[in-house]
Amino acid sequence: MVVVVGAAVLLCLAGCTGKNNNKRVATAATAGGAAVAGATSTATGTERSSSVAASPTASSRSGGSSSSASPGSSSSATASLVTAIRQVVQQVKPAVVQITNEQVQPDQFGGAAVPAGVGSGVIYDAQGHILTNDHVVAGAQQLQVSLPDGRTFPAKLIGGDAQTDLAVVQISGSNLPTATLGDSTKLQAGDWVVAIGNALALPGGPTVTQGVVSAVGRTVQEPPNSQGPGGPGGSAAGPFLFDLIQTDAPINPGNSGGPLVDLNGQVVGINTLAAGEAEPGVQAQGIGFSIAINTAKAIADQLVSTGQVVHPSLGIGYVPLNPAIAAQLGVNAKQGAVVLRVEPGGPAASAGLQRGDVITEVDGKALQGDSGLAEAIGPHKPGDTVTLTVLRGSQSMQVKVTLGQMPSS
Repeated sequence: MVVVVGAAVLLCLAGCTGKNNNKRVATAATAGGAAVAGATSTATGTERSSSVAASPTASSRSGGSSSSASPGSSSSATASLVTAIRQVVQQVKPAVVQITNEQVQPDQFGGAAVPAGVGSGVIYDAQGHILTNDHVVAGAQQLQVSLPDGRTFPAKLIGGDAQTDLAVVQISGSNLPTATLGDSTKLQAGDWVVAIGNALALPGGPTVTQGVVSAVGRTVQEPPNSQGPGGPGGSAAGPFLFDLIQTDAPINPGNSGGPLVDLNGQVVGINTLAAGEAEPGVQAQGIGFSIAINTAKAIADQLVSTGQVVHPSLGIGYVPLNPAIAAQLGVNAKQGAVVLRVEPGGPAASAGLQRGDVITEVDGKALQGDSGLAEAIGPHKPGDTVTLTVLRGSQSMQVKVTLGQMPSS
């Protein structure tokens, strides 16, 4: 079963999980832990190539020809694209690893570490640092990393950040293949990209799919954290992920943490989510999301440096404003964040915010959409002061709040 909330489906593949379920990880997508473990041990590889694909021409990006093209130009463009993708795969695939999350499952002998989930990752430097998703490694007692060349290493968790769903693990070995991190700000809709990862933990090494960048700058909310308030099965909302790359390159459970690569052979994103049902009974098609590599690299640098990522916090729990809540609270606003909970002693409490307050602006900028408040606070640092426009019934006020630090996950 794949966890679905709205349009988001996390792409980690999970086997037999019990009360030690990973945060926000699907609970069952294979026949069980044995199948997952088998996929780890049977991975095979290809030789690493140092060739770098040239940027495709305009005709190869479109996959076709213009009305003024000469005869045979369409087949030439197709051949150019095929060659470019093949070179990208030869260059990057050796550095794409399978990460097996092992957790202790109680038994009559006291418990043993068994595979609880499988995801992907990419080695990005000679020190063996691997960039992946936090939900791939969350809750692990042990981590095993398998390379396409058949080598398997125990891995050390350097740090994970649930708020951005990114993590770094590290292996020690000689002649480790690496992938080059690119610049996601250069991406445009229509650019060809390649997704590489351990889809469905299939034996034989990573799966390769291709598509285009469908859009950039997307915001998506992850599925709820089952370990949040209320415990397993609770309804604590997952974090918003910003600046995502939307792609139609097919990505599936097991692809989590694997790279999205441009035709220059550079990693431009970390595959994280796929669309779920567009509406009940209607599965969305060709919509996946990757965390832009510029965002991911900044988080990875913090994790390698300090083992954690510092995020600002208002010290509240909230839900987006909707017409029904607005009518109930007697506020004249269409967009905003409704305060449901104020943490005692937190920044919002110190500033006088109360349950039922509606935040409509941050520093004079109106909140837009469900992610508006998170998007406005996210770029700040703990210690920064922000000015909130707050509605309390028919009263409007300006409240200055000095941001605190979000507790580490």
